[in-house]
Amino acid sequence: MAGGEQERKGMVVLYPSPGMGHLVSMVELGKLIVSHGFSVTILIVKAHYNTGSTDPFIAHVSSTNPSISFHTLQPPSSLPPNPSHHHEAHAYNLLRHTNPSLRAFLLSSSPCALIIDFFCIYSVDMVKELAIPCHCFFTSSASILAVFLNIPVLHESISKSFSELGKTPVHIPGIPPFPADHMILPMLEREDEAYQGFLDTGLHLPDCDGIIVNTFEALEPRALEAITAGHCTLEGLPTPPIYCIGPLITEGRENISTVDCMAWLDTQPKGSVVFLCFGSLGLFTAEQIKEIAIGLEKSGQRFLWVVRSPPSDNPAKYMVSPPEPDLDVLMPEGFLERTSERGLVVKSWAPQVEVLRHDSVGGFVTHCGWNSILEGVLAGVPMVGWPQYAEQKLNIVFLEKELKLVVAMRGYDEGFVPAEEVETRVRWLMESDGGMELRKSTLAAKDAAMAALQEGGSSRSALARLVSEWTRPS
Repeated sequence: MAGGEQERKGMVVLYPSPGMGHLVSMVELGKLIVSHGFSVTILIVKAHYNTGSTDPFIAHVSSTNPSISFHTLQPPSSLPPNPSHHHEAHAYNLLRHTNPSLRAFLLSSSPCALIIDFFCIYSVDMVKELAIPCHCFFTSSASILAVFLNIPVLHESISKSFSELGKTPVHIPGIPPFPADHMILPMLEREDEAYQGFLDTGLHLPDCDGIIVNTFEALEPRALEAITAGHCTLEGLPTPPIYCIGPLITEGRENISTVDCMAWLDTQPKGSVVFLCFGSLGLFTAEQIKEIAIGLEKSGQRFLWVVRSPPSDNPAKYMVSPPEPDLDVLMPEGFLERTSERGLVVKSWAPQVEVLRHDSVGGFVTHCGWNSILEGVLAGVPMVGWPQYAEQKLNIVFLEKELKLVVAMRGYDEGFVPAEEVETRVRWLMESDGGMELRKSTLAAKDAAMAALQEGGSSRSALARLVSEWTRPS
């Protein structure tokens, strides 16, 4: 019966950009679509730059979700040179030149809808020619969506690079003002290839049949009101329907109890551990890693810390995955031994969703990637923000000033955070009245998120409206 229903409703194709951060959210969206009686095919494009390992995750999803299949698109035979050192510029370049393979697949599979990542924005015109409904899945917040839609407005009104404007406040409807140098990292230089990609995204998002956002209405009402009222786009560009269907986070991995750090967490008191993790691409210098270690040791707090190798000094390796970290070299002498009773350092990766949900975790120091923020909210864990790349400096402004869900690690915007600040902020998070108030705010956001996901909730209803578009007679 279920299979017949899926066949009758047809197939929806999801097209994420390369990399774990965007793939995870797209897979969770796929699971929701499957629950409404559709089959789902997720398109994979192999990147020529470091995106973190996705193969084990794809294998797990394939084995546990038979209604979700994966199809790898034929990559372009060659790519034009791209001098940008931002992987986002390379993503736009790669996906634009993968359009012929995408077109061939769509013609052969006749899906009832295509959902693209915003990095795939150059496919919109081609998909519209094929008369296939095309929605964009915006994997970040509504606040960042307001920025994206406003980029063409900013481009016309500002002639300098954002990096040149320094701390000059930028004003966009629906969100707090932010310093110009906090703009999305690849957009700081006006002449960079990445800047053009983001500008084109802002111009073409209104061409989509709808925008699906990984947020929920109660979390970002002011930004959503500005977007839907048309205050963020260039004059004359309509805003397509907005579907807030989040928070979408991964359900986690099976058999996670075999992971060493989970067994270690089982031995720690409830709410006593601060978890430090900075995303699949977040890298610190060796000097900064030592400062974090010194600060953690002096804080006296229990900690679980995910450490990656520092970035390479070789510019030719900026898009290559770093090697496993050598903790004996990176850590201060004797640090691991002195903190062995209350701290654990793990190399490169930890199961973040499961860690955050563990009873012993009471705080989270995060890079402010949107997936991580939503995971922290759903776990009810208060957060300290230490942004690293992409849109994370914008996120921390909105999260601290508007949403009141994160407190910033002072010095994040100066390129170096001393050990004293790490010590102070971690203690504040775990011991102070301010940290307790932040915990209450996070738990309130968790309750609102859970309500949005329930039957009759705002996110559940938005998803129902979305899928009804694909079954409506033409």
